[in-house]
Amino acid sequence: MLDFSRSAETQPLLIVDDDEPFRNRLARAMEKRGFAVTTAASVAEGCDVARRDKPTYAVLDLRLEDGSGLEIVKELQGSQPEARIIVLTGYGNIATTVAAVKAGAIDYLPKPADADAVAAALLERENALPPPPENPMSADRVKWEHIQRVFEQCGRNVSETARRLRMHRRTLQRIQNKHAPRG
Repeated sequence: MLDFSRSAETQPLLIVDDDEPFRNRLARAMEKRGFAVTTAASVAEGCDVARRDKPTYAVLDLRLEDGSGLEIVKELQGSQPEARIIVLTGYGNIATTVAAVKAGAIDYLPKPADADAVAAALLERENALPPPPENPMSADRVKWEHIQRVFEQCGRNVSETARRLRMHRRTLQRIQNKHAPRG
């Protein structure tokens, strides 16, 4: 078990997320674990802080209103190559995971991630892989999230989404009319 209070040793941590309640909650939790936290709500703000403060640690949302958190990863890699970067997202898939790691992130966690998991991922240096999550998303939830992500990427066009997912349009509509699966 990692001792968060001594491991972080008040190292600067940048948190970039456009979800203000989540960002503030995570910032408070990480401060309690000994990090000196700076927050930002956009790619532009995150890049400015990365250039100015050169944080040792960063937790970045992948999808922000003004672009991708991967832009901030690139900025951090340029200004602070030793930075330990975690990418968070509610839309996890293999392609974005690979892109985040190739850009320089050390880990990729699904939202909502708890502060202990974030701190452990930032501070763990011995094991290449973090421990499995206590409560991973169910397969049904992962499928539902993937469908919703593709639906949004297709401009909320049901026919185009169904074509890209290789499913019948009515099947897609039935899935969307159901409530999101738990967990």
